[in-house]
Amino acid sequence: MHDVSTLGVERDWAALASDIKRWAMELGFDAAMICDADLGPKAEQDLQAWLDAGYHGEMDYMAAHGSKRARPAELVPGTRRVISLRMNYRPPAAKSSDAVLQNGEAAFVSRYALGRDYHKVLRNRIQKLAERIVAAAGDFGYRAFVDSAPVMEVAAAERAGLGWRGKHTLLLTREHGSFFFLGELFTDLPLPIDPPLAQEHCGRCTRCIDLCPTQAIVAPYQVDARRCVSYLTIELKGAIPTELRPLIGNRVYGCDDCQLTCPWNRFAVDSNESDFAVRNGLDDVSLVELFAWSEQDFRNRLAGTAIYRIGYERWLRNIAVGLGNAPCSTAVIQALHNRQDDPSELVREHVAWALARHQEVRRP
Repeated sequence: MHDVSTLGVERDWAALASDIKRWAMELGFDAAMICDADLGPKAEQDLQAWLDAGYHGEMDYMAAHGSKRARPAELVPGTRRVISLRMNYRPPAAKSSDAVLQNGEAAFVSRYALGRDYHKVLRNRIQKLAERIVAAAGDFGYRAFVDSAPVMEVAAAERAGLGWRGKHTLLLTREHGSFFFLGELFTDLPLPIDPPLAQEHCGRCTRCIDLCPTQAIVAPYQVDARRCVSYLTIELKGAIPTELRPLIGNRVYGCDDCQLTCPWNRFAVDSNESDFAVRNGLDDVSLVELFAWSEQDFRNRLAGTAIYRIGYERWLRNIAVGLGNAPCSTAVIQALHNRQDDPSELVREHVAWALARHQEVRRP
């Protein structure tokens, strides 16, 4: 980070902050707010308690940076402010999530992953925002983050006044629900900060807790990732625990249930960003069709998406679970038989489980 005194002139920081928010909107963000580099003791305490409980599962990177995750100025020395940014992602033309989830033959993909990889989209826009700030205020110290580094993005967004943390741990807003991405720009500029919201608005509602398919929300504001469908289908590298497989249903990449049931998402706004438009018909596609993809098909169709990073093997693992939970049919059984000798032991094991499930279904 640079010493802002080297900028050489007295700045109207309030005017610059206002410009930054306007530029962010021009670049496609739906909101931008600013907080200081102190996320408060609660953020650090909650993180440590979550780690101590083992709720992070195999996500060792969550613990790797220790207190730096909750201390922006230690993570990036010289940081004085965090510009927190929000971008809606729900594609307007996507098939109804409820309709897909209720169709056991279909594959449900979390709506954030239907288009281009959000990491690339947001990072590119944040870099452009930084360049606009440089053009207006001169060189300054900054670093951009998009869900790819040890940043407590919800804590920062909450402190900046973008919304409040819901009981499912996602950020919520009264005007836009929760179907949005967050990104951050750490900076050494002494910008005026925005106040956090005076209160949260979940009240006594527990819909997200009650309807989580695997009961991963173990208490308000606490998620045991080891039970979360998103963790199981995306982060977990090995076999999915057998006792959780029937609960996953047809969710092959991520899970939106806690958001779909949240009353505040009645006000969710569809994205205007073309990069988040549905690709490859993944909003409405059958499990059998996806299971027939070759590895080259996977590479060709999913390159540039968030799904691509889990790789072909885990993609097939997830679909095998979905097929095991699907209504029994000749097409489903044949698709599973076609993968019985898959080169991957991981895939073979999940296929065997799925076939055994259908043997149980067929018993009188």
